Amino acid sequence: MAQPLFSLRELDVFRRVMELGSITAAAHSLRISQPAASRLIQQAEARLGFPLFLRQKKRIAPTSEAQALFPEAIGAFAALDSVQRFAAELKAGLSGRLTIAAIPALANALVPTAVQQFRAAHAGVAVKVLAVSAHDCGTLVSDQRADIGLIIGPMTNAGVVMDELCSSEIGCVLPARHALAKKKELRPADLRDQPLIGLSPHLPLGLQVGRTFAEANIPLRLAMEVTQSTIALGLVRARAGIALLDGFAFHGPLSTGLTFRPLKPASSSTARILLPRHRPAGRPAQEFSAYLQAAAEERGWV
Repeated sequence: MAQPLFSLRELDVFRRVMELGSITAAAHSLRISQPAASRLIQQAEARLGFPLFLRQKKRIAPTSEAQALFPEAIGAFAALDSVQRFAAELKAGLSGRLTIAAIPALANALVPTAVQQFRAAHAGVAVKVLAVSAHDCGTLVSDQRADIGLIIGPMTNAGVVMDELCSSEIGCVLPARHALAKKKELRPADLRDQPLIGLSPHLPLGLQVGRTFAEANIPLRLAMEVTQSTIALGLVRARAGIALLDGFAFHGPLSTGLTFRPLKPASSSTARILLPRHRPAGRPAQEFSAYLQAAAEERGWV
């Protein structure tokens, strides 16, 4: 690699001489000796192949080349200062980017509160939220295109590290004035003749519900199958049936006018945090995990 024409130290001395008008003043401001400052200027001139200053008795005058270089030197140090400030902000967790990949249920239930609280403490951090499938969530985190992921249920992806976040009881969502809402809990036998709305059987929640019905020896017959809990809530609001969901889904404006009853025998959904296996989690991701935990505790999902 070719030797640079200006070292950073030489450029700093050059800038100070241009600003202060003398090598002596520049040396004093940099806390170095006058001979050391002169030597740095001479080294730069030797490499550049032209003089930066004309020596006139005890005074110096910048050459036309020095005048042309000076604005670039100012810009270089301004850029360096910007990098230093940004690095300090990153160290303090005040700047940077945080990309969150989450399945829709958790993107609606946990992420908004956690993001609001995180941003209140870290206003300089830009946040991006991606609502994706559990499979895509794992892929994004593994490929380091997302800093943190949120899923429900297990996952087999060698590129991620999983940590349990919280759990929520599985139950039935129904209109508040539905006849079955008088019961404190519901069992598969109570739902035998009801139009049921459920998530696809290949999803973790769908599998868990199917297992609960099988253990009760009651066939699970879905009248309506959906891929997202928000669709299920919309169908319940339209009085199309009763939804088999977990507490993560039963949250927010879409739940207005609806009620939740636990499904017995008791079972639960577990939310998990995903982090990249082959890269240490950045400080924003680490701190956001704490806000997720606080949001889960606030809702009683422990």
